[in-house]
Amino acid sequence: MPYEAPTHTVERSLRATTGAKIIAGVDEVGRGAWAGPVTVCAAITGLRRPPEGLTDSKLLTVKRRSALAETLQKWVTSYALGHASPEEIDDMGMTAALRLAAVRALEALPVRPDAVILDGKHDYLGTPWRVRTVIKGDRSCVAVAAASVIAKVERDKMMADLGSEHAHFGFADNAGYPSPVHKAALEEWGPTPHHRLSWAYLDALPQWRHLKKARTWADGRVPEISGQLGFDF
Repeated sequence: MPYEAPTHTVERSLRATTGAKIIAGVDEVGRGAWAGPVTVCAAITGLRRPPEGLTDSKLLTVKRRSALAETLQKWVTSYALGHASPEEIDDMGMTAALRLAAVRALEALPVRPDAVILDGKHDYLGTPWRVRTVIKGDRSCVAVAAASVIAKVERDKMMADLGSEHAHFGFADNAGYPSPVHKAALEEWGPTPHHRLSWAYLDALPQWRHLKKARTWADGRVPEISGQLGFDF
């Protein structure tokens, strides 16, 4: 299917309106998974012409995505990854975990960005970062598209490695997301140490429901968890 290649339009706008010179594109992967971390990539690309075929990682085949990620890691000015573990997701909720992973990625860059382009409409990063949110930024912005591809490939590798320890769950194929193989393994074996235990999938598993973890705020209150997968935004 043909797609529109990402551009530097947002980067140029930020340079013109804010004076920002170093701009990082940020994207996440793993938000809706039942197992594994949420992973964020921050990528700085400058205004150079991007590699051919760059787009949202979800639009690419596994083979093409892997090859493009290898090219991008050498092409970008710099990039860094940040992760929030399943335990951190359970303890603080997805929004806070996303921010934690994003800050880890941004702070791991060799230079601090003047501005950040964040994929989506929600600014989960906040101050002190100067943020521009862009819906479908992984398709329209070069830096965000680059971050999308690198994040996806790196997290998929992590989940494939975990799959060697837990072969029944098919992590190499489903990356910790819901799938028939994943669901069947959960029913028979229960969650692994890599599963998010505050997620609602445990409600459908009576024999393992006792493992579900409820988050509490600092004052001891239990927050409401909305959505099928326990998202808190």
